Amino acid sequence: ELISGDWSSDELSSDHLSRANLSDANLSDANLSGANLSYANLSDANLSYANLIGANLSGADLSGADLSPANLTDADLTDANLSGANLIGTKGI
Repeated sequence: ELISGDWSSDELSSDHLSRANLSDANLSDANLSGANLSYANLSDANLSYANLIGANLSGADLSGADLSPANLTDADLTDANLSGANLIGTKGI
């Protein structure tokens, strides 16, 4: 199911968004610390300045996503697809 919309600057920490379809979503400056985003589709999502500290992104599709300069400190990126992602200034990787 596609969860579309503008989630910029929202507090989504510790949310369970596993397998969510967030492709093209605006999550800039969102607080996603500790969120479960495992196997989520975040392709082409705007995650600029997002707080992803300790987030579970294992198996997530982040292809083409803008992660500049998001904070991925202690995030689980096991088997995540980062092809074509903008990682300029990204912290924690």
